[in-house]
Amino acid sequence: MNDGAYEDAIKYFEKLEARYPYGRYAQQAQLEVAYAYYKDDEPVSAISACNRFIRLHPNHPHVDYVYYLKGVVNFNANLGLLSRLGLGSKNLVDRDPKAARESFQAFKSLVTRFPNSKYTPDALARMHYLVNTLASHEIAVASYYMHRGAYLAAVNRAQGAVKNYPHAPAIEQALIIMAEGYKAMGMTQLEHDTLRVLKLNFPHSTYLTHAKTQSKPWWKLW
Repeated sequence: MNDGAYEDAIKYFEKLEARYPYGRYAQQAQLEVAYAYYKDDEPVSAISACNRFIRLHPNHPHVDYVYYLKGVVNFNANLGLLSRLGLGSKNLVDRDPKAARESFQAFKSLVTRFPNSKYTPDALARMHYLVNTLASHEIAVASYYMHRGAYLAAVNRAQGAVKNYPHAPAIEQALIIMAEGYKAMGMTQLEHDTLRVLKLNFPHSTYLTHAKTQSKPWWKLW
């Protein structure tokens, strides 16, 4: 493993556990093989190894590291998600940020169960990034629907972002989409209610001062 021969390391770790399942190094082999799979660019096997270790050894002194590793594996799988989410992509609505959600849950389990772990500060920073990523994904999908006239679907996705990620920067745009969606559907009261929420939470939003002067719907300017 130290030489970077992760595939060979995996074989030895798995052979060790198979031959000596109750030996003094069996648990360590299970721990090391998860990391080796991660370094060998085998995220599915790495996550499977993490889940197995957590299931077999929930009270192990290093189980916090396993939660962290699971989060990191999914976190790296999520990197680049937003760069692939163009509004013009026909496959946009089919892209599911599953890795981001699973990464967030792994980090959440870590910080909840082990608040004093040395891995917790980094996990919290990554969770903050993931919340923004997930919220931005929802807004990207909502915008996709708006551009295609699917106003109810757009409003529903924007509402989901507001409900699930209330502190993400993208929430301002979610409220704008909701207001424009309600306006397009002729739901004047809901539009005004949404605008009040927008003004309360984002009093300096450019939408509030410039939307009425635009020659085309605000969301078409994105």
